[in-house]
Amino acid sequence: MVRSAERPASGRIIVERYTWLERVTHLVHLVAMFILLITGFKIYAGWQFMSFDTARTLHMIAVPFFLVANWLLVPYNLFSCKEERCSVRDRIVHFKDSYVFGKADAERLIDIIKNFFGKGKYPAFSIYDETTGHYETKLHPVMKILIVLESIAIVIVAVTGIVLYSLDWAPFGIPVSSWILSVTWYFASFFNFNALSLLRLLHLFAAYWFVFELVVHVGIIELDPDVWKYHKAIFWSGKEDLSDPHYSEVITAKTKYFPTEEKP
Repeated sequence: MVRSAERPASGRIIVERYTWLERVTHLVHLVAMFILLITGFKIYAGWQFMSFDTARTLHMIAVPFFLVANWLLVPYNLFSCKEERCSVRDRIVHFKDSYVFGKADAERLIDIIKNFFGKGKYPAFSIYDETTGHYETKLHPVMKILIVLESIAIVIVAVTGIVLYSLDWAPFGIPVSSWILSVTWYFASFFNFNALSLLRLLHLFAAYWFVFELVVHVGIIELDPDVWKYHKAIFWSGKEDLSDPHYSEVITAKTKYFPTEEKP
């Protein structure tokens, strides 16, 4: 296996980093999250820049867009495949390598920390395998950790939001809000809380998590000018220029070596 950080493989420079649907999904997620945060904090803190009814209406409009982007479009993008031959195992491996924090990510994260203290080069976190035509990974290792925590926060904000929206929400006669309140009462009793107060606290905690994640994701990790190319890719072109060696690495060849059989 030959890795190159100096030049693209076989003259191939431009590759597709994000499909059009992945770019749309990211944009819908981002816009919906901003609307939810702004209107949510207005409802909670009583900011005066808009009326309560307007904020609540915008909040409820943004909810289905946010959930569809994260619970339908994201899984579809992860496990869909354009190739004719595309097995379930292939997609699971792709998901694990691309989005699950593993040993290689831990090693890159350690190298990143070393680089912060002036020890060694900042490692590539965008790794493209030309022999397969796929990325091995395209995320900063910290982002792989944040994705897991964000997924948990989305579940928390959705479940708590149901009860905050309506204490009697029961679609098709199914008492969803009542079930959530019953489960919450069990845990709230350990903290001397009532169920509704605990749900409000969890909802607010999830909102603050999204603010924190936004600061880390945009304000720290991606404020580096060398990663602006990824902003362009996710918001506009969908393409990456692999001739730029900053944080990019290309696997140019794979060679299998077989032991030579010794003759007597």
